[in-house]
Amino acid sequence: MFHQILCRELSLLAFNRRVLAQAADERVPLLERLRFLCIVSSNLDEFFEVRVARLKREQKSLPTLIYDSGSTPAETIAAVNEEAHKLIQEQYQLLNDILLPELERENIFFYRRNKWTNEQRAWIEQYFNRELLPVLTPIGLDAAHPFPRLLNKSLNFVVELEGEDAFGRTANMAIVQAPRLLPRVVKLPENLCNGADGFVFLSSILHEYVYKLFRGMTIKGCHQFRLTRDSSLLVDEDDMTRNNLRIAIKSELRDRDFGNGVRLEVTDKCPEHIAQFLLKQFHLQENELYQVKGPVNLVRLMSVPDMLSRNDLKFKPYLPSYPAQFKKNRQILNEIAQGDILLHHPYQSFEPVVKFIQDAARDPDVVAIKMTIYRTGENSALAAALEKAALAGKQVTVVVELMARFDEANNINWAGKLEEAGAHVVYGVLHYKVHAKMALVIRRENGVLKKYAHLGTGNYHQGTSRIYTDFGLFTADPDITRDVNDLFMIITGMGKQNPHKKLYSSPFLLHPMIMQRIERETEHAQAGKPARIIAKMNALIEPKVIDALYRASQAGVQIDLIVRGMCALRPQVAGLSENIRVYSIIGRLLEHSRVYYFENDGKQDVFISSADWMGRNFFNRVETATPIESPKLKQRVIEESLTLALQDTFNAWQMDGDGNYTRVQAGENEEMQSLQNTLLNRYAA
Repeated sequence: MFHQILCRELSLLAFNRRVLAQAADERVPLLERLRFLCIVSSNLDEFFEVRVARLKREQKSLPTLIYDSGSTPAETIAAVNEEAHKLIQEQYQLLNDILLPELERENIFFYRRNKWTNEQRAWIEQYFNRELLPVLTPIGLDAAHPFPRLLNKSLNFVVELEGEDAFGRTANMAIVQAPRLLPRVVKLPENLCNGADGFVFLSSILHEYVYKLFRGMTIKGCHQFRLTRDSSLLVDEDDMTRNNLRIAIKSELRDRDFGNGVRLEVTDKCPEHIAQFLLKQFHLQENELYQVKGPVNLVRLMSVPDMLSRNDLKFKPYLPSYPAQFKKNRQILNEIAQGDILLHHPYQSFEPVVKFIQDAARDPDVVAIKMTIYRTGENSALAAALEKAALAGKQVTVVVELMARFDEANNINWAGKLEEAGAHVVYGVLHYKVHAKMALVIRRENGVLKKYAHLGTGNYHQGTSRIYTDFGLFTADPDITRDVNDLFMIITGMGKQNPHKKLYSSPFLLHPMIMQRIERETEHAQAGKPARIIAKMNALIEPKVIDALYRASQAGVQIDLIVRGMCALRPQVAGLSENIRVYSIIGRLLEHSRVYYFENDGKQDVFISSADWMGRNFFNRVETATPIESPKLKQRVIEESLTLALQDTFNAWQMDGDGNYTRVQAGENEEMQSLQNTLLNRYAA
């Protein structure tokens, strides 16, 4: 049976296949290819921790549930595991057959145990005795030592033993867990590698010297494994309503590393009886076993490029330009008062956003600062500026989203610091994540309070602002700043929403706005008027929006969708979506901005937003979509995020109706175009 909506999990695996293609792309510098290979592993970790874990929970609680794709949880899990096995096999094949040999040609070696020289072996043994032996704790399995509770994604070893120990025990198996503080890849001194860059895996070191943990015993085998667990935070409803949400989440975080198992990784040399023993321990099925040809954790290879001073094998560094509208010695608020200012990160520096809050914290005329924090980083200059503003006696209100996945602990820490400084800290809205990116500064000018706002598509995170593409708008527009203030009021307080004049927000009017705009383009096409929709986002899976886009396509609306990750819509299907094209751009930078364009009979409505077109963004989160009204800024957004993306023949992929992707190629006589390279060159400092 043909279903009009694709499986979101298979679509996400297809995205990771496009990332893996970057690791195979010879146009990409070699160490960056290794980094892309590691990104795939990192992405797959989260995929299993979150999405596969959810499927398994639903298989248990709602086994007859039918997803929009037409599959049950069990059918989806089977399809996902089958595709994931293929993807991971291709990943290790790429590592072993292509990347490692190419690295060796560049004098970068990962030494196997049987290739160690005597000098290397002596140094490695000393390293083991000094750095590993004191911190390793072997657990012999017997009646007094049950199978240990292992941390999520930790590196572990099953050691098969023979013999009798000092107590007369004859346990035949032990578990050794490698502490997380230990590096998984160790760099050898250059003098031991004939001037080359040499590395050994921690797993190789432990395999070689594991016998030192079991004196007098015979080692029959040593096999590495890694368990991925369900990492969802399932905070008890009673805890959320009865207790402080920060306390409830902090308590739940302690158990995150010990959720139910969802995937077991072992090497291809692991004996069958060991693999079956581990599957039984973790209550996993055969198709949840992943046997890999190499280390069971490629994520830790991510550190290798940074350990090497080989700029010839990395992307050429770039410096974001500091926007010309801002003078570093002038208050940013004064510049914003002259008119809207648009920033495009990382091509343009994120520093003006930081300075916006820092200036406000120092300005004696600023009376209040309000800001959302979703992801901000451990050493955030923005959060530090908010802390200083609160200590200076300003009215500081911070909406800290404690449920930002995998940033919960960091956000809890900042929430505590800000509360101690005297800021009003609100933990979002119960049952609704606050994902909107907005900051508001209120300053007294000539006896009147004036508002200044920043609204963005990305997080207030200085680290990701250097590798994620995002837009940010500074504005003193009285309608937008009023809307922003009203949204803060209903988040932090109680009451109904005032009708917004320009801003659209979830869970209130954003989804209806998108539906109405699509319907309007449909009506224009039916009336013979120009009709066009272009949207750029990270994911598109919301069924009602997809159905509306299908109807628009059938009416003749030309629709281009630039979706980096998951896309459940089927493009280019006869009778359904002939006029819809779906593209994905995967490159050096992570395409993160959300931009919506509607032709509107030549008026060109353009919005930047924090929201992808997903059910959670429309109905279970607080999000914003901000109109870009300045003609000059509107054209910048259209060109830099949409037009250049649709012209990309370097990093772009096009999707077919079955969810498969092929690279977009330049024509025979056409010059190759790259969205990211064009903007990196345009905005180079």
